[in-house]
Amino acid sequence: MSTRPMRLFLGGLVHETSSFSPLPTSVQSFREGVLIHRSDPRALQQVTSQPNLMGVIAAAARHGDTLLPGLYAEAQPSGPLSRTDYEALRDELLADLRASGPVDAVLLVLHGAMLAEGYHDCEGDLLTRVREVIGPDVPLGALLDLHCNLSPAMLESGAALVACKEYPHIDYAARGEELHAMLGAMVRGDLAIKAHWKRVPLLGIFGTTVAPMSDFVARLKDSEERLPGILSVSVLHGFPWADTPHTCAAVLVLAEDSPAAAGVASGLLEELAEAFYGIRETAAAKRLPLEEALDLAETEMRLAKSGPVVLADTADNAGGGAAGDSTFVLRELLARGIRDVALGLIWDPQAVAIATSAGIGARLPLRIGGKVGPMSGDPVDLEVEVLACRDDARQRSLTPGGSDPLGPSVAVRANGIDIVLNSIRQQVFSAECFTQLGIDPAAKRLVVVKSTQHFRSGFDAMAAAVVYADSPGSLQANIGSLPFKHLPRPVWPLD
Repeated sequence: MSTRPMRLFLGGLVHETSSFSPLPTSVQSFREGVLIHRSDPRALQQVTSQPNLMGVIAAAARHGDTLLPGLYAEAQPSGPLSRTDYEALRDELLADLRASGPVDAVLLVLHGAMLAEGYHDCEGDLLTRVREVIGPDVPLGALLDLHCNLSPAMLESGAALVACKEYPHIDYAARGEELHAMLGAMVRGDLAIKAHWKRVPLLGIFGTTVAPMSDFVARLKDSEERLPGILSVSVLHGFPWADTPHTCAAVLVLAEDSPAAAGVASGLLEELAEAFYGIRETAAAKRLPLEEALDLAETEMRLAKSGPVVLADTADNAGGGAAGDSTFVLRELLARGIRDVALGLIWDPQAVAIATSAGIGARLPLRIGGKVGPMSGDPVDLEVEVLACRDDARQRSLTPGGSDPLGPSVAVRANGIDIVLNSIRQQVFSAECFTQLGIDPAAKRLVVVKSTQHFRSGFDAMAAAVVYADSPGSLQANIGSLPFKHLPRPVWPLD
C-alpha cells in the first residue's frame, strides 16, 4: 500500500449557535476569537497551530503532506449570524479553495450547529458548495463537535464526517488522526466510504466522564475495532438550543462501501440508537434548581475531608451561547453567607477596567455582572479588594498543549468570595483561570465554575464532589420552556 503525500486543503468555520442567546454574532465575533485569512503571511503557521487540528497536523507531518491553508474562523457560541456575514465568510473559504489549485483532499473543522439568517444548516450549505468546487471524486472530510445537529445535506455532500466522542471534548487529536487516515486511503484509491445514519429522538446534556456514558463511548470504540468494515462511529448528542428542523441526536457510522459492511453498519445503527435512547434518563446530567444545588453543595462541604466541592453554573455557560455574566449564584452565596469560595468566570470588561485602574490592593465599590439582559440577573454591588490584575491571562484548553486567552482579567475579594472577572467571554476549562490570578481553587471549600461539562477535565482530580446547578439563564435545562418554532417532534424530554 502506497503512502504518497497529499496536497491537503485545510480550513474551518466553527460556531455553535444558540437561537436563544442574547448576544449577536458577526464577523467581529470571529476577530475576537480566531480569524485567519489565507492572505496573511503567517496563515499556514496559524492554521496548523489550532488545537482542533493537532491530530491532523501530526499525521500530515508524518506523511509529508503539503498543507494548503484557507480561511479558519472560530467564535464563541452566541446567536445566529447575519446572512451577509455568514455568506462573506463562506465565500472567502470557497475562494481560498479555488485559489489553492488542484488538491488531493479537503479537510474542514466545523461544528455542526451553526446558524445564520436564512440558513438552518450552515454546515450543510458549506459542504454542498465545497463539493461543487472540487467535484465528485476529491475526498472531503470534516471534524465535528458531538453537539452537532446532523442534516441530510451534510451527508449528501459525500463528506466523511467524524465527531469527537468525549464530553469534555478531549479527543479531537485522535479523531483528526482517524479522519486524515481515511482521506489518505481514499486519495490512494484503497478505500471507498459509505455513510449510514439514524436519528435518535432525544436531546440532553450527556457527559462522558462517568457511567453509563463512559461505558457507551467504550462500546463505540470497541465497535470500530471489532466489527469488519466499520471505520468510524460517531454519536451526535445534538445541540438543544439551536432551533432547526435538524435539531436532534443521531448515530453516524462510516463503513467500507460494500454490501457486507453495509449490513454490519445497519445492524450497528439499530443497536446503538436503541442503547442511546435506553440510557437517556440515567445518562443526562442531574441539574438541580439553584437553591437545591446549593443545599447539596453545603452538605458536601461539611462531609468533604479534602478538596473543594465544585458547583457548575450550567445555565450561564459562555460555551453554549450564554452571556457569562449572570449573578444568580453570586447573589445566593452572599445571602447564605457562604465563605471560602472561588467563583469564575464572570464576563465583565467594564468592571475589569475599573478594578485594573484602581490597582492591586485597592478597596473600592464595584458593580459586578448583570449587564447583558434579563437572563443575566441584576448587577451586584460589592465593596471589593483587588487581589490581582493581568492583561495576559490564559487558561489551558481541552486539547493538550493548547490554551485560550481570557483577556484583561482581575481577581477581587468580597465577603469571603474570590471572584475572577475577565474580558474575553469564555467558559471555565481548567484551574488556570483561577491560578493565573493568584487563587488556588484546590484550597477553597467551594469552587463555582460557569461551565456545563468541560470543566470536569480540569477539576475532577481535585473535587471532593461535583454539583450541577440549573440556575436561571440562557442554557436552562427546561428546554420545553423555550419558544421553539422548527424543532422536529416528538423528541425526548419534551414528548
